[in-house]
Amino acid sequence: MREDVMGGRVAVPIDLSDEERSFLEAQLRRHKAARSLSDRCRIVLRCAEGMSNKEIAASLGHSQHTVGKWRRRFAEQRLEGLSDEYREGRPRTVSDEQVAEVIKRTLESTPRDATHWSIRSMAA
Repeated sequence: MREDVMGGRVAVPIDLSDEERSFLEAQLRRHKAARSLSDRCRIVLRCAEGMSNKEIAASLGHSQHTVGKWRRRFAEQRLEGLSDEYREGRPRTVSDEQVAEVIKRTLESTPRDATHWSIRSMAA
């Protein structure tokens, strides 16, 4: 196994089980797999081949930082590490009660000059 030195850190070697390799290769063959997952699978497979982060980054068009991130995540969490982590978004501006009221109004009433609600008429 070749070690990759980037920014003073030694890259974590990746050894795949037969099941992990099969899963990663199957994801690459899927036509409807998310592009991000396919890229991560390619990165991990090339890490397992002993390629350096720099070589992988150059061949796949990613930064060395990105390759290093997915190498570390896979080493720590295995296949589960390849999925996106939960990210908090912007806080909600509409309460559950407001959502329920809009649903109730669209189901139980109609606007004055129309047969059904549109997004604009409901917003107004």
